[in-house]
Amino acid sequence: MTIRPMKNQYLKTLLMWIGGAVLIAAAYRSYEWKGVALVVTGIVFWLMLHFTRLMQALKRAANRPLGYIDSAVMLNAKLKTGWSLLHLVALTKSLGVLQSAKDAQPEVFRWTDNGGSYVDCTFVGGKLTGWQLTRPAQG
Repeated sequence: MTIRPMKNQYLKTLLMWIGGAVLIAAAYRSYEWKGVALVVTGIVFWLMLHFTRLMQALKRAANRPLGYIDSAVMLNAKLKTGWSLLHLVALTKSLGVLQSAKDAQPEVFRWTDNGGSYVDCTFVGGKLTGWQLTRPAQG
């Protein structure tokens, strides 16, 4: 059984491109080149905000061990389906350890705490679809 990325993601990307083109066209029609300059400046600003968010999340993750979190139980309680991997990296401040084959769908990443508990998160098309908390046996 193969799991394919969500087609919704492609539709969203297409709608964003079309929306940007419509905004630029409307700005040109209303205010000519001044409007185009304003809209393009706004779009570039929006892109820079997202790029800065990405860089900050990766900068924080670079300073921590790979796949480490403070509490796997707390992470398990906070998770929600549909989150992106970037959102999860920003939350844990750590890159997860890849458990599945490279470039294979679904992708499974693991975050482990000091007590040996870990959370395996499954991503399909870059979105969180499921997770499982595993705790060590008490002995």
